Parts: sequence; structure tokens; C-alpha cells
Amino acid sequence: MNWVHIIIELIIIFNSLAAIVTVFREKRDIAATWAWLLVLFFLPIVGFIFYAFAGRKLPKGKMFQLKKETKIELQRVLARQTQELNNDHTAADKVVEDASGLATMFMNADAAFLSHRNRVKLITDGKELFHEMFQDIERAKKHIHIEFYTFYADKIGNEVLHLLEKKAAEGVEVRVIWDSWGSMGTTNKFFKHLRELGGQAYPFLGTHSAVTDFRLNFRDHRKIVVIDGQVGYTGGFNIGDQYLGRKKKFGYWRDTHMRIAGSGVYGLQARFIRDWNATDRDHPIDKVFDPGSVYFPVAKVNGNTSLQVVSSGPDSDTETIKLGYLKLIYSAHRSIWIQTPYLIPDDSVLDALRVAALSGIDVRIMIPHMPDHAFVYRATQYYARQCAKWGIQIYNYETGFLHAKTMVVDGKLGSVGSANLDFRSFKLNFEVNTFLYDEKVAQKLEEIFKEDIKNSELQTPKMYDEQSLWLKFKQYFSRLLSPIL
Repeated sequence: MNWVHIIIELIIIFNSLAAIVTVFREKRDIAATWAWLLVLFFLPIVGFIFYAFAGRKLPKGKMFQLKKETKIELQRVLARQTQELNNDHTAADKVVEDASGLATMFMNADAAFLSHRNRVKLITDGKELFHEMFQDIERAKKHIHIEFYTFYADKIGNEVLHLLEKKAAEGVEVRVIWDSWGSMGTTNKFFKHLRELGGQAYPFLGTHSAVTDFRLNFRDHRKIVVIDGQVGYTGGFNIGDQYLGRKKKFGYWRDTHMRIAGSGVYGLQARFIRDWNATDRDHPIDKVFDPGSVYFPVAKVNGNTSLQVVSSGPDSDTETIKLGYLKLIYSAHRSIWIQTPYLIPDDSVLDALRVAALSGIDVRIMIPHMPDHAFVYRATQYYARQCAKWGIQIYNYETGFLHAKTMVVDGKLGSVGSANLDFRSFKLNFEVNTFLYDEKVAQKLEEIFKEDIKNSELQTPKMYDEQSLWLKFKQYFSRLLSPIL
């Protein structure tokens, strides 16, 4: 009897049983189930190590904290604001009327209220963003709420922290949420002096260490800043030197962020408060709707942009932001222009893009020319190849790294936020996007896209066909793992 063969067979049997039990004990979609079975079956031991890192779900207790948070209703606040504003119609009202199905979907799926008459500024450069943000923080009188996936303890991180410490010393309420994995290297000690001055800072859902947490998925990928309930920032930028182009690896960092003034800030505030109350159960923000609440003051801005702040995450099966992307794509009559660092769509989004392209709609997708994550980039190249075959124009942005997450349709509707066009943003991370109903803002997004084309190279089907067999193999292999990347 060959004991070596017996031992090998026992290992294979045990590994197979363990793989089946591990994968099927938690609810997953079919694509993710098969991807994990592939990894666990063909990579014994190593596959389970990878699963411990990338496959484990958020602990049920922490997920329950988020589910338990009551949806914050803003109707009373909005009613009070309506009394303060005139009844003149804006140019955005017609856009909202035409896209009423999109707005209604968000109201039903995410209780996302529709805010009118906001002033929105698009910002694509990190230096400009932090300059404006610092000015607004300096003007804060009551509170500053900050939530970022990445808050590095580097040069710009320290500059932000010192400014927050200054405002806390002045008596301004300062609250910070950061993600322990996205902010690798940033610890509680970094915020010690801020706490001594009366500020508060906690890692999302209390996961203090990326090492002990050891979980790649279910991260807080949102980027939110709210100042005095009147000014808000959201988009793709994080807090770190690389976002200012200070890292050689990436060079110039091309991203898209927004400054919002008006009642649209309420959506960001509501999202932050829900995340804060789930993270710090001992010091929740309550009584926010008391008369004269400092967190939702009457917005006295009279801008032209209507918008909805929409969030999604693994605490819900709705995938609201993905549904928003789908609704935008299927509503297009003329054009769909997308910027995303990661192009790994599921079948529903891929089919929608193909239908649009085959229907004669001008579909353009811009991606980076370089990877920041090897497997993810190869999967992105695979899907870019498929899209190019259908007539979708694929552009590789070559002046640094493209990190913007934007979509603009027909020069009328747009989306700017934290959600990429990939499985991770649809299912695995907590995200927030702002959907915009304003032709001027949408056309500005188109102008930005056109400027970026000047620094990009159009990828043709022939160029993809001429890639090496080894590169194509890496793309196909990465694509197999796309549901779990």
C-alpha cells in the first residue's frame, strides 16, 4: 500500500469537503460561489489563507449594527427649508421630470431624498481640493464630520489632523471615521491629541487594526466631509500624499470630487450620522431633529443643481448604486461616458453597456494605463477588450493615474462618487455616490472627459489582439476571479 497516495487522497477529500462547507455556509451569488470553489479546490491550504483574507464576511454583530440604524427621515427639515425658499422653477426641474423614474427608484430603494437648488463645484485636482476644503474647515463654527477610506499619517494627513486639532481647541465638534484597512499604518495613537482636545476619531465599526481585522472585504470606501451641515465634499479623493501627486509610482493623480452647498449636504450628513452611530455606540449623535438642530440647518443657498446622495453596502442586498448605473445606461439616447479605475462589471452592467453600444449610442470608457493592483488591472484589461469588440471606445489615461468614478449620460444626468464599476463596489464595500440632475454640471463632466482624452490613447480591438499570449493568459485568469477581486 502506497501511504503517500493515501495521504494525498485524504488531503484532497478533506480539502474538497472543507471548501464546500466554507463556501456554502454563507449566502453568495453564483459567480462568487464558483470563483471561491475554484480557488479553494485548486489551491489547497493557500486558497484557505486567501479566503481568510478576502472571503470572510463582516461579523454578524457589526453588520447588525448597521442594519439596526433607523433610516434618518429628512422630510420635516426639508419642509422647513421649503418655507425659506421661493417657488421659482429652475432649469434643473425639467431634467428631474425627465428622470423621475431614476429619482423614484432611489427614494424607494435607499430613502434618498431629492434635493433642489444646490450649488455644486467639480474639482479634479488634489491641491485645489485640499485648499478649498481647508478654507471651509477654517470657517467651521459648530461641527466638522469626516469619513474616509484612506486617512494616511503622512504630510497631508498631518496637515488635516493639525487643522482639526485647532478647530477642536476652539470648541468645534470634530468627528472622524477612517477605515483601518484603507488607512494602513494609521492607528488610534495618531488621533490621540485630537481626542485630548475634545475631538472624536474611530475606525469604521470599531475595527482598530488592519492586522487583527485581517479582512479585505466589507470596507468603508466612502469619502464624506460635512462642515456645519452647510457645506459638503464627496467623490473619489482620499487623504494621503499620493492624491496630491507626491508618489512616484502613480505620478499625477486624476480624480473627481465635488463641493456641495445647499440641502444636498443633508444626504451626506445623514449618511455620516448613520455610520457614526453604528461605529461609536457609546456616543451616538441623537436629537438631530430637535428644533434648530445644528446638524440640519436651513439651507439658504439658491443654486441650480438637483441631486440625490445614494449609498449602498453589504448590509443590504439591493445594490442601489449599481441599479443607478444601470438605470442611467438604459436611459441613454445619445451618449454614455464613464471614468473608472477598475472596469470589472457584472453581467447585468456588461449587458447594458453592450446593448447601448449596439444601439448606436456613443459609449466611452476611460481607464488608467497602469495598475495599482495587478490582478484587478488584468481583469480590467479583459473587460476592456470585450467592450472594444462591441464598438465601445476604450481610452487609457496616460498622464498619471486615473481614479475618478464618474458617469455622464446625454449631457444631462451624471454621477460622481466612491463606487467603481466593479463587483467590489457593487457588493463588497460601503459606498456613496451623488446622482446629479443638471445639464450644466453634466456638460462640465463631459468637458472634463474631453480634456482627459487629450492625455489618453484610444485602444482598438487590433491593439488588444496584438497583446502577448502571456498577457492574455493573465487577463483571462484574472477574469475568472473577478467576482471576488
